[in-house]
Amino acid sequence: MQTDRKTISVTEAAVFLGVSRNTAYQAVRQGSIPSIRVGRRVLVPVHALYALLSLEPLQAATS
Repeated sequence: MQTDRKTISVTEAAVFLGVSRNTAYQAVRQGSIPSIRVGRRVLVPVHALYALLSLEPLQAATS
């Protein structure tokens, strides 16, 4: 996934992970996929998805 965005929607995260939208929302509710609630929107940090898949280490955002 090539994106400059820091967060993506749960639906986009589902596509990235290769699971259904419902499965992704269930994983968010269970805490398996880290998420941020902004008003009524639920967003998933992109770096958390990479860390979840061990594609790159999860690092603190300092820059």
